[in-house]
Order: sequence, then C-alpha cells, then structure tokens
Amino acid sequence: MTSHATASALGLDFGTTNTVVALTDGQGGSQLVEYAGDDATGAVFRSALCFWEEERAWQGIAHEAGPWAITEYLQSPLDSRFVQSFKSVAASASFERALIFNKPYRFEDMGRLFLQRLVAHAGGRLDTLPQRVIVGRPVEYAGARPDPVLARQRYDAMLAAFGTEIIYVHEPLGAAHSYSARLTEPATILVADFGGGTTDFSIVRVAAPGAPRRCVPLASSGIGIAGDRFDYRIIDRLVLPLLGKGGLYRSFDKLLEIPGGHFRDFADWSRLALMRNRRTMAELARLQRDAVDPEPIGRMIALIEHEQGFPLYDAVGKLKRALSSESQAEFRFSGEGVDIAATVRRADFETWIADDLRRIEAAMDAAMARAGAAPESIDRVFLTGGSSLIPAIGAMFERRFGAERIATGGELTSIAHGLALIGAEDDPGEWAA
Repeated sequence: MTSHATASALGLDFGTTNTVVALTDGQGGSQLVEYAGDDATGAVFRSALCFWEEERAWQGIAHEAGPWAITEYLQSPLDSRFVQSFKSVAASASFERALIFNKPYRFEDMGRLFLQRLVAHAGGRLDTLPQRVIVGRPVEYAGARPDPVLARQRYDAMLAAFGTEIIYVHEPLGAAHSYSARLTEPATILVADFGGGTTDFSIVRVAAPGAPRRCVPLASSGIGIAGDRFDYRIIDRLVLPLLGKGGLYRSFDKLLEIPGGHFRDFADWSRLALMRNRRTMAELARLQRDAVDPEPIGRMIALIEHEQGFPLYDAVGKLKRALSSESQAEFRFSGEGVDIAATVRRADFETWIADDLRRIEAAMDAAMARAGAAPESIDRVFLTGGSSLIPAIGAMFERRFGAERIATGGELTSIAHGLALIGAEDDPGEWAA
C-alpha cells in the first residue's frame, strides 16, 4: 500500500451513493484509499452525513460521515438527522440550504464536513494531500433544471481546502482510463457509468500500450436518471399508496386529489430527511386534517418524524440486489405503522423502470451520434457503477453490442482509479470538463 507521501495526485470519485479515493503510486498506477476502524467498509465510503445535538460540539451540533454516519444514526435515530444522496442537489437552484436542528447548511457546507470526516477516517493516508486533485463530475447533473455553473461554484467551495490544483473530469472518462489498462491492443470503447444520480457515457479511442497518449476522448453524454430514480419507482409503487398518494382532500366545497409535491420529496433520498422541519410538518398536519382519509397522511408524518429514511432505503436496496440475481424477491419494510411485505417479480420492476431505460438508451445514442460511431465500430463496452448490475441494463447492451464485447468489474472503484491515473499525466488539463 502506497503512503500518501509518495502520491503526486489524488482521484476523487464523489458519488451520489458512495465516495472512493485513489492515490497515484509513483509507478504508473494508483491505489485505493481504505478506511480504518470497526465501521469501515474497505475503500467505499458512503456519501452520507449524520447530525446530532451535542453541547461540546461546534455550535452545539456534532456530525459524522460515511459508514460512521450510519452507526450514529442507528444508535439514536430519533435524536439525529441522517442525510444521504446530497450530491443530487449540487446543480439545483431551488436548493439553497437545509435547516438541521435550526442551523442552515448549504450544499458546500455539507460537502466540506463530509470531506473532513473522510480524511479523518483514512488512517493518516490523507493527512498530507497532493496538490493535484482530479475530481469526477457527471456529464449531466441530476435534477429537473440542472445548472452546471452553479454546481461548479458549489464544488469549488466544497473543495477549497482539499487541493491547490483542482481539475474536473467527466466520470466515465475516469472509468475509461481504468479499463484501458486491461487492453493490450488499440480499441474504440464505450464506457457507461450507472451511478446513484446520473448515467453517463463516454466514447474513447484507446491506443496501443506505450503510446504517448493512450486515451483520446471522442464524445460524451449523460442524463439525470440512475439508481435513485429506480429506487423512486419502487417507493412509488409499494410505499406511497399507503401514505396517501392518489387520495383526496377537501378544499371548501370541492374534493381534490392530494398534490404530489410531498410524495416526490418523500421518495427522493436527498430530500426525505430534510422534510423533518417545522414548516413541512405543519403543512402535512393541515393536509391530514383536510384529507378524506387522514390515516395514510398520518403514516407519512410518523415515518418522517421517526427518521425512517435509512431503513426504507435499506429495504429498497435489498430488493434491488435480490432482483439482480433472482426472478422474484420479497420487499419487507416495517416502521411506525407502515408494514409492507410484497413479492416483487423482476419483470414487474423492469416494467416500472422501462421508460427510464429508454431515456438512458437515448442518451447513449446521443454520445454515439456525436462521436460518429455506429454499434459495429465499438470494440469494447465497459459497464461500471452499482446500477450496471441490474439485468435489464446488461440486456440493453447485449442487444446492441453482443455479450462478447461487454466487460464489467470494479463497479464502485474504477472511476477513482482512473481519475488518479489522469492526475499522473504531464497535462491532465487536457481531460478537463
């Protein structure tokens, strides 16, 4: 394992669900940073924060990140705030700040706190950071109207103390560098990165080993649909009907369908924990009062008040993983008056996400059109990111390119590896997004 003192560059894959860091090893390769402690999960650091009130802490609020955030939450869920997928709001102008224990936190505030704890848990390997930091960014940010200029400003503020030379590179290009190390002959490759918040594509021409410039990017594209959207589909089908979605409420002398805004927020991991604020809870209480059937809205209130976001996320994740290997699986969730036990067929799940997959495929077509590449001109397809393990996604690529051209591996770590390799180049700025 290479020490941080010998590293000339650092690759940071700050993901919606997980974050991974790699350091150059001085020998043309890179090594992942692994974390130390009983709660550590190897090189994968969950992109999550937990806050709780503590008199001795700065301004009376303590925090943890990564798997340690999960442990803190599980020890005292009612007295904490668990925030995950906050990367999803980076490009959202509608998100200004989150009130946590009545203290405002901007995106960059949460990001800085997250990185501080990531460094602290790295066992000393990040105590002295390389000046050059290569940061992955999506080709297209998540959100309804993503603002890439705003996202860049927020990233810059988040990373102000993390390195003196910050270079942003599209995430699939990092994966392309990682995968190209496997190749022994020239090839045109399509990299598909299925993250938590976005799906990104890059087409790259890879030269023979030893070439002055091994990788040449041809085109990229992306879309703000990925693992969290698939989670949303599960919540929408199995949970939200029990929380009042589709129900009616009284407005003067009319019966109207309950608006969908609170349901959309509830099914969005980046917003669910932030619903536990005075204003939102008061709005839900009024909605419960006016609802024809108040009991489902009462269930939603109870789930929010009792911080059931993580258990719900965990149940959805277990279902998705099971459906990646089985034709059907059980969805089980129990908390605060909501008990769900449902058998879900893989075919049903694939129906729920079918429109999302069509839009993802259209984004891939856009990258190929920009590169002037037909399917037969693609020599290799590299699938990375956790959601690439969903069978319907693999099947989509097999139909287009054939199973023999598809490669996988390092689903959670390939981007960080490749970003560090880019950082070791003489002019990594050539890859800047």
